[in-house]
Amino acid sequence: MTPHAASLETEKLCRLAPVIPVLVVDDAASAAPLAEALVAGGLPVLEVTLRTPAALDVIREMAQVTGGIMGAGTLLTPEDVANAKAAGARFGVSPGATDTLLAACEEHDLPLLPGAATASEAMALLERGYNVQKFFPAEANGGASALKAIGAPIPQVRFCPTGGVSLQNAGEYLSLPNTLCVGGSWVAPKDKVTAGDWAGITALAKEAAALPR
Repeated sequence: MTPHAASLETEKLCRLAPVIPVLVVDDAASAAPLAEALVAGGLPVLEVTLRTPAALDVIREMAQVTGGIMGAGTLLTPEDVANAKAAGARFGVSPGATDTLLAACEEHDLPLLPGAATASEAMALLERGYNVQKFFPAEANGGASALKAIGAPIPQVRFCPTGGVSLQNAGEYLSLPNTLCVGGSWVAPKDKVTAGDWAGITALAKEAAALPR
């Protein structure tokens, strides 16, 4: 898969809803009902971060949920890429980008949303062919004002800002012309997941899905 083809695919996914849930899931038993709750609320594109021992099993379970489009986050190595693709991930997300990681995603035909934090990083990815990127960590890097500033000289790159994004500030990002969607964990708080409050999570998802952009 070429970088251009990857960005075409990630742009389509980013346009499906204003928010991509960023999920850290400890127990695969909660995977399917969690995915069902989020999809029911209008958030079909889901990112499961590879930060727990259960992450790959969670992706396998969620990949079976009707209407869900599974992605794997925190991709750091070629092994992560191969494992995520085998588990059923249809796209990948990384906190940053290296030539090794980019090559692995291209080899495995896994569309990647690569992370960039600076204008130079965004330019390097654009030079390779990635014009859809993740702005991370968004709030720590200056928030919506910083992303707006990057967009002025590099308007051809569109972003999914992630990291410190919440219901309270998501609108600031979504109002920018270079923001396609945002990534956030607030739609699946740990206490509701642990309690199995799927109706509560669906309600949060509906609220997020209704954000204007």
